[in-house]
Amino acid sequence: MTKLFRSSVSLEKGLLDKFDWLINKNYVNRSEAFRDLIQQELAKKRWRRNKEVAGTITLVYNPCKRELLKKHAGIVRRFQGIVISAQRFFFNFDNCLEIVAVKGSSSEVQELSDTLGSIKGVKHVTLSASSLAEI
Repeated sequence: MTKLFRSSVSLEKGLLDKFDWLINKNYVNRSEAFRDLIQQELAKKRWRRNKEVAGTITLVYNPCKRELLKKHAGIVRRFQGIVISAQRFFFNFDNCLEIVAVKGSSSEVQELSDTLGSIKGVKHVTLSASSLAEI
């Protein structure tokens, strides 16, 4: 049996209330939620050490923002060696969802995600990737 240790965390009441709301349906107690969050962060660190990963970069952006698509295209061309495919969904005049499938070194994939996310007009970026050794 694994030995458990008790620890204390200090949080602002507002943040703790939001955390409790977030975990309310999925966890019996805060300890389980904190364990999962720590495990997720450790998995991210391990992922960054892997040489080859595959995954998706999901972006939400305003396609009408000046120069956004031009900058986006230039970045994707620069990383064309790791971009497998991309698909865009236009929801309305101001919102486009794009999913970019990638395969390459974790550092290249992270750099592409960060670079796309830094374009003015990009509202949200999510990187989801797994080590090819784990697939």
